[in-house]
Amino acid sequence: MKIMVVGGGGREHTIVKKLKESPKVDIIYALPGNGGIAAEAICVDIGAKDIPAIVDFAKQKAIDLAVVAPDDPLVLGAVDELEKAGIPCFGPNKSAAIIEGSKVFSKNFMKKYGIPTAKYEFFSDLEKALDYLNDCPYPTVIKADGLALGKGVIIAETAEEGKKALISIMQDKVFGESGNQVVIEEFLEGPEVSVLCFTDGKFISPMVSSMDHKRAHDNDEGPNTGGMGVIAPSPYYTDSIAKQCMEKIFLPTISAMKDENREFKGCLYFGLMLTKSGPKVIEYNCRFGDPETQAVLPLLESDLVDIMLSTREGRLAEQNISFKNAASCCLVMASGGYPEKYEKGKKISLPESLPEDTDIYFAGVKLSDGQLLTSGGRVLGITSVSNDLKSAIDAAYKTAENISFDGAFYRRDIGEKALKACNIGG
Repeated sequence: MKIMVVGGGGREHTIVKKLKESPKVDIIYALPGNGGIAAEAICVDIGAKDIPAIVDFAKQKAIDLAVVAPDDPLVLGAVDELEKAGIPCFGPNKSAAIIEGSKVFSKNFMKKYGIPTAKYEFFSDLEKALDYLNDCPYPTVIKADGLALGKGVIIAETAEEGKKALISIMQDKVFGESGNQVVIEEFLEGPEVSVLCFTDGKFISPMVSSMDHKRAHDNDEGPNTGGMGVIAPSPYYTDSIAKQCMEKIFLPTISAMKDENREFKGCLYFGLMLTKSGPKVIEYNCRFGDPETQAVLPLLESDLVDIMLSTREGRLAEQNISFKNAASCCLVMASGGYPEKYEKGKKISLPESLPEDTDIYFAGVKLSDGQLLTSGGRVLGITSVSNDLKSAIDAAYKTAENISFDGAFYRRDIGEKALKACNIGG
């Protein structure tokens, strides 16, 4: 099979490596890919949002399966255009991808169908939003309506912080048109859990749960990022909670999407908060999470090509999907200054070999004269898999000691909360 993966980050690198394990795969193209993915796939310099060029390339190469991984092309309708051209796709169409593309849509959708989530109000008028902040409880959560590279969520501790956030989003347009509307919602407390699910619109198959670390610095301090590290599975996500989520959140979501004539096929991501009153949805994503994918997919034992094809063809219920009885840790190394200003073009020094069950997934990198250079904020993710969580965390950190680039930084506490929860549970 000839496979095309759209995107160029650590998530796409992980997908490419997992797809390569399938005996069905002959060749993989990555559009645009990156300097690290180039070791695994043929990188083609076509941007992930250049849908006409992506379709032309897929037709020219007679692609057997297109995997559209990032949110932007999904929300813009890449799957619709590829399928129209006769290219089989893994990923939701435009009408289903709105579940991530618009926070206002997703919040109204959950309210309509009784899917547990935080109380909220939405605004398209800045003055009305500012007035609302005078009387709402703090901390409060402010979200840009549209896509914002995982950074469009601000937790305001005071009315003053909230007003600054609203002005930056709605007036200064720090997230562009994504800030035309905002959602202001109650601050939920409890452990956060991410659950990625394969779904063909009728059947839903959850993957191993995971726990992302969004803040830039240790002790959950600093600004929100796209994610600084992940562990899987989450010790907070017990069998009992998984059952509640399936009955009250997962199945109702895919059923309601079908009722809305927005049948969702692909990977549906549930960002959950495990509150004292039960699990609640913080957000939906219409694709594999980044960096959750870098922790979850290495645990997958089944053939990813088979799963993706059965998802597209509506026969996911027939598919046997299994994961290793193991734990993983993905540690993200970032450029100094991320998620704000950072320099690019720093030489990356890598170890000659990696320990068994450890991989490096490249994100913000480019290849120049055979040398890998930094080209983004999150540069790479080091993922280690082991029998237990502590061993996986230790292995990832040990590998990180042998990787360097000027200005590199990473959190030193990835998985600490999870380890404490394991100890409490034990």
